[in-house]
Amino acid sequence: MSNSASRARLADIIFARSFGRGEITLASGRKSDFYFNLKPTMLDPEGAALLAELTFDALRDEKLDYVGGLEMGAVPLAGAIAQLSWQKKAPIAAFFVRKKPKEHGARLAVEGLAKGESLRGKRVVIVEDVTTTGGSAIKAVDAVRDAGGEVALVFTMVDRDEGAAATFAEAKLAFRSLFKASEFLNR
Repeated sequence: MSNSASRARLADIIFARSFGRGEITLASGRKSDFYFNLKPTMLDPEGAALLAELTFDALRDEKLDYVGGLEMGAVPLAGAIAQLSWQKKAPIAAFFVRKKPKEHGARLAVEGLAKGESLRGKRVVIVEDVTTTGGSAIKAVDAVRDAGGEVALVFTMVDRDEGAAATFAEAKLAFRSLFKASEFLNR
């Protein structure tokens, strides 16, 4: 399937499985009359494959070492991208950032790294399912930077166009998305 055909098919899946209308409170605390819950798309076999394929293609030239982001939205994305990157012979390892470190065990904020492995000096992309203001991604950025990693960019599946670009510009972070919310609002 061509990139444009894959993108069109993924938009159909997101619209059918993950887009809705009705008043909702977003993670940012804002109210909205539409929402995206990308989990049904990320956990659908075809949806997961297309998200991974299109994201991998979009990030192909970034020379990345790791892909990850804040739990829960980044976990299925990072895993699918890591698996596809291995199949494409251009491996990008995955990790995720806990919203709050566990109070037992190793008490890690960054999970998924093997013993002796570190983000120090590594190029990282922060992925997100849906981005509104960028606050959730900034938490992941901070954790990666605290671990010594270099955040190359933030990449989201759907940008709601509600302030994230300004947040990331202020933080001097590159920001890109697969889709804009406006692509689903008038369907």
